[in-house]
Amino acid sequence: MRKLLVYLKDYRKETILAPLFKMLEATFELFVPLVMAAVIDQGIGNGNVSYVLRMGGVLVLLGVIGLVCSITAQYFSAKAAVGVSTKLKHALFAHIQGLSYTEIDTLGTATMITRMTSDVNQVQSGVNMVLRLFLRSPFIVFGAMVMAFTIDVKAALIFVVTIPALSVVVFGIMMWTMPLFKKVQAGLDSVLGATRENLTGARVIRAFNKEQEEIEAFEQKNSALAHMQLFVGKISALTNPVTYIIINVATVVLLYTGAVRVDEGTITQGEVVALVNYMSQILIELVKLANLIITITKALACANRIQSVFEIRSGMEWKQKVTETAAGQHSKRQADETSPDEQRPEGDEVVFDHVCLTYAGAGAESLTDLNFRVKKGQTVGIIGGTGSGKTSLVNMIPRFYDATKGHVRIKGRDVREYGMEELREMIGIVPQKAVLFQGTVRENMQWGKNNATDAEIWQAIETAQAKEFVEQKDGRLDAAIAQTGRNLSGGQRQRLTIARALVGRPEILILDDSASALDYATDAALRQAIRNMEGDMTVFIVSQRASSIQHADQIIVLDDGEMAGIGIHEELLERCEVYQEIYYSQYPKKEVRS
Repeated sequence: MRKLLVYLKDYRKETILAPLFKMLEATFELFVPLVMAAVIDQGIGNGNVSYVLRMGGVLVLLGVIGLVCSITAQYFSAKAAVGVSTKLKHALFAHIQGLSYTEIDTLGTATMITRMTSDVNQVQSGVNMVLRLFLRSPFIVFGAMVMAFTIDVKAALIFVVTIPALSVVVFGIMMWTMPLFKKVQAGLDSVLGATRENLTGARVIRAFNKEQEEIEAFEQKNSALAHMQLFVGKISALTNPVTYIIINVATVVLLYTGAVRVDEGTITQGEVVALVNYMSQILIELVKLANLIITITKALACANRIQSVFEIRSGMEWKQKVTETAAGQHSKRQADETSPDEQRPEGDEVVFDHVCLTYAGAGAESLTDLNFRVKKGQTVGIIGGTGSGKTSLVNMIPRFYDATKGHVRIKGRDVREYGMEELREMIGIVPQKAVLFQGTVRENMQWGKNNATDAEIWQAIETAQAKEFVEQKDGRLDAAIAQTGRNLSGGQRQRLTIARALVGRPEILILDDSASALDYATDAALRQAIRNMEGDMTVFIVSQRASSIQHADQIIVLDDGEMAGIGIHEELLERCEVYQEIYYSQYPKKEVRS
């Protein structure tokens, strides 16, 4: 929590003025019982109406000044709390964007969403309440006790016993509930995760008639969260009745003691009323303090959860972008340091040098000993069964994941030696799941190149076989795209995501099963259009269709994370059993012979 206080540094003025004005309000409030005592003893007791009216005016003035101070304090505390919340969300979002896929996979989407929304909101409430009440409530509690001593020491001793008893109750409940609130937030993560999964997979759930099972699973998680919240709520709810019991007992003792002291002539009736008013102020402020502590407890639990995200560091370290001269010198130095057998042949664009990949927390390797070279301008097909590691392979080229063994090299340099921008500018990626963002067609295309002209966008759209349906839309490039592209068909989404990758004219293009929703004719036209593009673009095509990769310059066949074969279509059809199985499952032998 203390590490998050850095976000308050731009609100020093607000963090000083908010408690200051609250202290002023509290000071004026402490004078009210004394004025009331004077009204009773000197005004009402002596029948002095003018004195009563005069003191009544003083009470009104104290009330008005207190109101102004309270509103001012609320303004400054709200400004600081909202500002901290805004900065915290920005910083948290930026930090998450800097994490690698490994950390994001480990954390989970639902947890990150909860921490950026619900947890940050709880911290905002905590900051607001602390600035308003954290000094005010203790000040009034101890101020009332001091004022009571100025009236009568013997009667004030009741305050000395009452306040520690109340403190034990309030802080005891706080220490009990703090770890429980952490469990409540974890339960909220689980419910949010289930909700997100059901909403994103609604079609699949309905297709398999699993609505009832999912409803029951959600109700189970929701009920567990509700029971946990009720348990914590019951403990927190003990605060008010226990504090009221202590205060009421103290008030009874105070009234008895006060009555005896009045009878003895030691204190006046007005002073007894003042003592009771101070006791009432203590009651009100301690109830406020108890509620404040509950809010602080929640805020601290949430702040620790947020801090745990900030403490996670990306497992990837990126080098600073180097100049072409420096890159050339590095390549020359690296070539000098390696033996002739290890030096790369001229023209190699991408090299996998005995690469292995093990995901975090996995018990076995997902990719094992991948060893191949791809020359500039070649088209490489990657095929294999479901779960064979096709996507894992191509994800290592833009360095979404780092090799646990071996090296992935581009232009002779290990991908770890590139700066992030330098590496990603060379590579155009079309992911397995076509994702478009809310906005226009033009705005989505400019993700591939910020300053892309309309001519460049239309050329990419035409290459991606999307020109026909984009021209038919109202507004054309200014046509609206809904969130995730849900106002488009699956094929249209895939073609626009391909166009987005082509706008930047990448040196390496990765198509990760990105034509699965296209018919065979469109798929063939797309591959031909990419092949005819200017420049020697190196293309990686991941596909389940043999037809999509059979004309590639090189085909890599994967089986359970290992290379089952590599070569051209004809070679693999003769000697690779895995490729034969895939190909003949799509093209029966009779059909092939004909």
